[in-house]
Amino acid sequence: MLKDLTAQSLVMGILTAFVGFSSSFAVVLHGLKGVGASDAEAASALMALSIAMGLCAIILSVRRRMPISIAWSTPGAAFLATAGPLQGGFPVAVGAFLIAAVLIIAAGLFKPLSRAVSAIPPALANAMLAGVLIGLCFAPVKAIAFNPWFGLPIVIAYFLGGAINRLAAIPSALVAFVLVIAFGVDIPAGALADVWQAVVPAPVLVTPQFTAASLISVALPLFIITMASQNIPGITVLRVNGFEPTAGPLFTMTGIFSLLSAPFGGHAVNLAAITAAMCAGEDAHKDPAKRYWAAIIAGIGYVVIGLLAGAVTAFVALSPTILIEAVGGLALIAAFSGSAMAAFKEADTREAAAVTFLVTASGISFGGISGAFWGLLAGGAVMALARARRVR
Repeated sequence: MLKDLTAQSLVMGILTAFVGFSSSFAVVLHGLKGVGASDAEAASALMALSIAMGLCAIILSVRRRMPISIAWSTPGAAFLATAGPLQGGFPVAVGAFLIAAVLIIAAGLFKPLSRAVSAIPPALANAMLAGVLIGLCFAPVKAIAFNPWFGLPIVIAYFLGGAINRLAAIPSALVAFVLVIAFGVDIPAGALADVWQAVVPAPVLVTPQFTAASLISVALPLFIITMASQNIPGITVLRVNGFEPTAGPLFTMTGIFSLLSAPFGGHAVNLAAITAAMCAGEDAHKDPAKRYWAAIIAGIGYVVIGLLAGAVTAFVALSPTILIEAVGGLALIAAFSGSAMAAFKEADTREAAAVTFLVTASGISFGGISGAFWGLLAGGAVMALARARRVR
């Protein structure tokens, strides 16, 4: 096995870990705090998720000899950011995370369940995701309105970095974010010393609570979003690059690691899509049989970065919240544009997709159940009526 390790795979694995973490940790932090996590709980969750996805990637890649990249559910975190605080606080959210993890395991073990998720019309699934993301994508504009001297450097760095290399866009925005905090924000004396003391976060075990409202408004949408926008596309990316993985066991394994991270605040880990292409493509190695090392190295990188999650969370807490939300919003622009384009592509389903998008984007909850669920339900009803009209 060691004979397959090459410098090319090593570099690509390190780059994958850096891009995977830096491009979306802001979204994850925002999502966790959106459902009531404290700074300590958010740091614990960030560490648990990073370690879980790192170990999961290592185990699957070693066993399957395939470049199986694992990531946290960025779209799922974006959904949490719009769901709002739950009645009962973060323990209720953790209960929903556990249920979503069990559903992912079940989808891997029972083909009818995974087929049911796949049977959700892509237009509606993408419209729901676009409705979840649009509110977060407003954050960069709001950051500029909050303080142009703070917001503009982050936005400009994102587009300048992206013009040089697409993968450099978010790291460039993060560098600008750090510089804005260092030279623009009035940091209290001794605060930076506290950041270094908080390098390794203390694990916070959250006792879950289960409610019917959280099952419908958080667990089910989180499960659908994670499967439809991450796990299923992750399998597709591997197949496009010449690999033929068996989907069920991979879903089950990601569900198991989601289950293990949930008591510490982790919402979900899943097959990667964007970073999967980095490890599975020719840039990782010309020989497909040796590319699995890129995913292993990326997994090791995630574990190491996860152990530094406390410092990351403490540093982010020094800045106005809108600035880290701006970084997260920039990271989601590509996902929003892709999902919106896919949602409104077909004329026959455009009206139903629009209803799903609008109800979800409204952010209004009915009966304690989030708009994402009602958006999917409303869009499905409109689509069913349209089909009945065409049949007549």
